[in-house]
Amino acid sequence: MKLSPRVRQAITPLRAIMAIYLLVMLIVMVFAPLLAPYDPIAQNVALRLQPIFSEGHILGTDELGRDILSRIMYGAQIELFIALGATLLATALGTLLGLLGAYFSGLTEFVTMRLIVDVVLAFPPIILALLAVTLYGPGSITLIIAIGVLFAPIFARITYGQVLSVKREEYVDAAKTFGAPTPVILFKTVLPNVSAPIIVQFSLTMAAAILLESGLSYLGLGVVPPTPSWGSMVAQGQRYLTTDPHALLVPGAFVVITILAFGILGDALRDLLDPKAKQRS
Repeated sequence: MKLSPRVRQAITPLRAIMAIYLLVMLIVMVFAPLLAPYDPIAQNVALRLQPIFSEGHILGTDELGRDILSRIMYGAQIELFIALGATLLATALGTLLGLLGAYFSGLTEFVTMRLIVDVVLAFPPIILALLAVTLYGPGSITLIIAIGVLFAPIFARITYGQVLSVKREEYVDAAKTFGAPTPVILFKTVLPNVSAPIIVQFSLTMAAAILLESGLSYLGLGVVPPTPSWGSMVAQGQRYLTTDPHALLVPGAFVVITILAFGILGDALRDLLDPKAKQRS
């Protein structure tokens, strides 16, 4: 099948590699219990801090003798589950706020974009996340809700700006003329025509959500131990940086590569869905 010039330009070797990596991570997320060679919380102190490529442990073991590869796999399940859930929540909530605020204007715009969006944006995300986790306790559901609410204003701002530019287009006026209900106009006429930047932001927010969740887990405010999390693995491994650096570097590398992969995917989607954005930037 012949690819269009735009698609060929968007797909570079690096982007293809990152896309394959994310696909593998998605498979690991779904099938971690089947793919992991060991129980991620099973301890064997006699084999503590085994190096990379040691017998039976490709990525070595941690300070309690737990298999790092198994913990990375289960950690990927937790990281991607929280990031995906938070990003979906942020997308739905933010898109709805921006859509309503831009389309109706007036009091609706004031409530959605000023009282809600601007207030949340006024606070640093990490501070609000720490507050939410402190008040409601650590856990996956708390993290999903907290991170989702924190990143919703970004989607609201993007949607708001896009809807302002298209709500006076002729196809919107035509839908009104033919008596289409307001929900139909919003979700079947306006929203599909502003979806490209929202899709791009979805990928970038996945990266930001993984970074924030890893940071909270590193501080001990994320996923509750002994459930494996990449951030908590980095925190535990930093004590052995000088003697057994693999305990820190391996989970740290997966955090960095995964965030980088989602960022590169976002760039590829931008070039594919909105090629003029690259020229403007």
